[in-house]
Amino acid sequence: MATLQPIDIIRKPVVTEKGTFAMNEYNRYSFEVDPRADKDQIKAAIETLYKVKVEAVNTMTRRGKFRQMKNGRVQMPCYKFAHVTLKEGQAIELF
Repeated sequence: MATLQPIDIIRKPVVTEKGTFAMNEYNRYSFEVDPRADKDQIKAAIETLYKVKVEAVNTMTRRGKFRQMKNGRVQMPCYKFAHVTLKEGQAIELF
C-alpha cells in the first residue's frame, strides 16, 4: 500500500460555530481527514502544510447513518475528524 501524502491526509477544514469558538479561545482547529490516517500522520501533515507546531491531535470517526432511498436502505459515507491543538503563539489562517 502506498504511503499517504500530506495533501491526501487533510481533506478540508471544518468550520462551524462551535469550531470557530474553539479556534479563538483554545487554539484548536478541526479538519476532515482520511480515515486511514493515524494521529502521527495527521500531526506531520498539519505541520508540513500549514508550517505550525502541533501540541495534540484528537480524532473522532463518525459512522455513516442509514437513509431510506428509493432503492432501499443506503448507508451514507463515514467520516473521520481531527481536532488539532496548536502550541502557544501558533495560528492557522483559514479565511
